[in-house]
Amino acid sequence: MRFILLTLLLCFGQFLLAQQDSLPPVKGLDSLRLKDKDSLLMTSKDSIAKDAARQKLKDKKMRGMASKKKDSVGISDYKIISYQRDTTFVDTSLTIKKDYKYNYIREDDFELMPFANMGQPYNELGKSFSGTPYYPRIGATAKHPGYFEKEDINYYHVPTPMTELMFKTTMEQGQYLDALLTFNMTERLNASIAYNGFRSLGKYRYEEAQDGKFRVTLTYITKNEKYGLRGHIAAQELQSEESGGLLDRRQFEDNLDDFQDRAKIDLLYEDANNRILGKRYYLDQQFKLVNHKKDSTDKEPTTLTIGHEFSYESKIYDFEQTRQNDAFGQDPFLTPIEDRARLKTMFNRGTVAFSNRTLGKLSGNVSLYNYNYFFNSILITEEGTIQNKLQGEEISVGGSYHNTIGPLFLSGNVNYTVSGELTGNNIDALARYRLNDKNTITGSINVSSRMPDFNYLLYQSDYRNFNWQNNNTFDKVQTQSIKFGFDSHYFGQIEAEYSLLNNYTYFASSANEEQIGLGQETAFVRPFQESGTVNHLKVKYKKELKWRKWALMNTVMYQEVTQDNQVLNLPQLVTRNTLYFSSDVFKKAMFLQTGVTFKYFTSYNMNAYNPLLGEFYIQNNEELGGYPLMDVFINAKVKQTRIYLKAEHLNSIFSEPNYYSAPNYPYRDFVIRFGLVWNFFS
Repeated sequence: MRFILLTLLLCFGQFLLAQQDSLPPVKGLDSLRLKDKDSLLMTSKDSIAKDAARQKLKDKKMRGMASKKKDSVGISDYKIISYQRDTTFVDTSLTIKKDYKYNYIREDDFELMPFANMGQPYNELGKSFSGTPYYPRIGATAKHPGYFEKEDINYYHVPTPMTELMFKTTMEQGQYLDALLTFNMTERLNASIAYNGFRSLGKYRYEEAQDGKFRVTLTYITKNEKYGLRGHIAAQELQSEESGGLLDRRQFEDNLDDFQDRAKIDLLYEDANNRILGKRYYLDQQFKLVNHKKDSTDKEPTTLTIGHEFSYESKIYDFEQTRQNDAFGQDPFLTPIEDRARLKTMFNRGTVAFSNRTLGKLSGNVSLYNYNYFFNSILITEEGTIQNKLQGEEISVGGSYHNTIGPLFLSGNVNYTVSGELTGNNIDALARYRLNDKNTITGSINVSSRMPDFNYLLYQSDYRNFNWQNNNTFDKVQTQSIKFGFDSHYFGQIEAEYSLLNNYTYFASSANEEQIGLGQETAFVRPFQESGTVNHLKVKYKKELKWRKWALMNTVMYQEVTQDNQVLNLPQLVTRNTLYFSSDVFKKAMFLQTGVTFKYFTSYNMNAYNPLLGEFYIQNNEELGGYPLMDVFINAKVKQTRIYLKAEHLNSIFSEPNYYSAPNYPYRDFVIRFGLVWNFFS
């Protein structure tokens, strides 16, 4: 709460200083008007008046030139720099793609299925295996969609202070706020402070969720551009109440009047919580030993650079329950349940890079990764001893290459572990060829080898069934992916990805039919590793059709999985179609977009959710899906403010309540939500 008050005070102060109109336009001198004034002044017979007038006119011209220089700042000068050092600028336009990203994770959630309340897990409708992190993570992946990894942090270079506020109502008794303030202490020193937080009670009786994520960034570059530094500090806490879903599905599916108020529906339990708590310190610095420029306008000089990247992060995953529940097992070691997994990592990487206009940019690096994943104590059972920690270090070498040769762009990255047990190798290669201004083709390959996340390898719980150690029995997951893309102004954008997986790891329940009938399927969830090969094909197509002020945005995804055992379940078809109308209104004082979005995915064996692990697991007992999701929206833009109003899942008013986000977890009912995104420039 204190973070929210601090952020609001900062943003209110920025609001008082901000110019609420849009960025000032570039102003030029009116030469005709100045000439006319000069001729009038020259008709004076008083020579002193003439001199005074000339001096006054000269001063006015100087002020006009200064004003022109000051007002020449444009919105493209407000730069956003990603972890990969890609640079974009602040975009205050209103597009349908902005509407798709106006959500909790601030990303297009086309391949995701959200739960009923904001901040809860997202089930997966699509998978991509080409972006697997090189190092294993703590796990609890269902709790991480809103977590800021170091790759998710942006840095800023702005000529004047800039503020962005995002506000959105939640499902019940709560609000969502994402506030950012970035400013330049000097021309070469930029900083930002940001807070992302929300609280939502939810429609059901026990599903309250809340987040608090605080970030500070800093970037600096010397006047001669030889030394550059960037870094950030992030402190995050994501927590939610867990109920296990519906106790009796008939209360939801039979559409009885007594249960139209969702708070009256009985839940499996009402005394469990889980939480992710993370703190991270990150620093990246570079020094140019050689910076040979032909002249001041040379944008691609020959350089030799050394760099160092450092990151230290501690993360905790908690699950707590006040009483034992048969959904997780009948004979726990201790009650109340207090499970806690901890992971501390430190990463250091030294880099040497050479850059040349002809040869491109070539770099080599050496990395040291220290990890300590641990629990409170060693567990001794009849089956054996389960250690309380996995600790060690990984030493790897690697390199990267980037170059643009006319219309061809080449990029590659390779890593190889010379010492360590968690990782093996990673190869990424990409080629992009621009046929012309309207058409581009892209091809890429990815090969990786690494152990699964830590919670697959070692886990301890007060519930007896959730204790295992697999670091000596599981093999490294082998992934090979090839990807092709064609982006055309006329034909749309198509992407095709084919992945081949060996030693694929997953969570599944080993419960028999009797145990499932007693509602104990979740109690027998464990990690498994598939011995056979899994093949995954994904084809995704996007195209927007426009006619006058009308537009139809279409996104279609097809997936096919070939496997010996059913260990990877995905819908075969996912589609989203948005029909909308755009126009300037009120004498162009407002830009308006209104329309309807229709989303549909075919039925399939949707993954089930385990709150104790914070993970989804494979289930092959029932198919869910095959129902439409329809949203109606009205979006508007006034100056630098984008306003969003949406009626979500409108068709639930007149359709049967058979919509689920996961087995036993209903998707949200009809709800109207409002919000805005507001930029201030001062």
